[in-house]
Amino acid sequence: MKSFTDDSLPALPLTHEIMGSVAQLHEYRGREQLYSQQARQALDTLQEVAVIRSTESSNRIEGVEAPSDRIKKLIDESTAPETRSEQAIAGYRDVLNTIHTRHGDIDFSPDVVRQFHRDLFKYTSSKGGDWKSTSNDIIEEHPDGTEVVRFETVPPYRMPEYMETLHERFEWAWTREEIDKLLLIAAYVLDFLCIHPFLDGNGRMARLLTLLLLYKADYHVGQYISLEQLVEESRESYYESLYASSQGWHDGEHTLAPWTEYFLGILLAAYEEFEDRVGELRTRRGAKTQRILDAVEELPDGFKTRDVEELCPSVSRSLIRKVFNDLKEQGKIKAEGHGPAAVWRKLDG
Repeated sequence: MKSFTDDSLPALPLTHEIMGSVAQLHEYRGREQLYSQQARQALDTLQEVAVIRSTESSNRIEGVEAPSDRIKKLIDESTAPETRSEQAIAGYRDVLNTIHTRHGDIDFSPDVVRQFHRDLFKYTSSKGGDWKSTSNDIIEEHPDGTEVVRFETVPPYRMPEYMETLHERFEWAWTREEIDKLLLIAAYVLDFLCIHPFLDGNGRMARLLTLLLLYKADYHVGQYISLEQLVEESRESYYESLYASSQGWHDGEHTLAPWTEYFLGILLAAYEEFEDRVGELRTRRGAKTQRILDAVEELPDGFKTRDVEELCPSVSRSLIRKVFNDLKEQGKIKAEGHGPAAVWRKLDG
């Protein structure tokens, strides 16, 4: 709520980079609508993969993991969750499916946020759907065991007031249509994470609410490309931008720019990957994919993304990442580390 006033987003400097990203995303949105009419079968394939990757990545960011084969069975509901991790994954699956299938009928309100949270935890022994009852400041633990408060969240007794005010101000700005909705979504998510309204699951909820709001702004890329996976792959930048934009938040003296630039960057990467994948699926194995596969075969064991980029200068990083993920799922390569710095190892068979 600290990012919203009656007539503007005072914490957002409209830089050339931000406005350029917004304009580019408007163009991507227009082409997405064209693809939805011309490449339905390809989009269905993308959606199936995205649900699995979104569920897996969003939970793994929070340290919730399960074997890939179990996750796939949980996603298609061919098995019941057994462990606590599987219960968390099944809850995320349910909320994700609700957003994908019913986003047009969902009124965005604090009650809906609490309903999503309740569904997120419905398979676990923890009770979801209630605002936090104790403080949950963001704590950083140092190697020597000492702890430092990285960010002081809103105290429990102010939860109803803060969440109601956030939604009132957000709805007012959304309906006036004077500020681009992508900027409003970024501001809402930052405020939600600064408030930290639940004892657990705030990060997963923020990613789910992002997807819902993008649908409402008519950006459907999250249906086909896992935004959660892109966040996981850029986890360090994710936390750095949140930290930078949260400084001075309680006094309304923060800047939305670092977080907004990161948020728009994730969407741009998603649309770039979306267009690459649609093109690949429509032409089966395209020439660019084959060039990446040839490069992987040519390179010695222990290669990095930049090594393939040097051999395939006209191929986008998003397509390289997509081919790497496919090879990983096929058991042909594995990653040591995360993001662009990851080292990739070739596996026998």
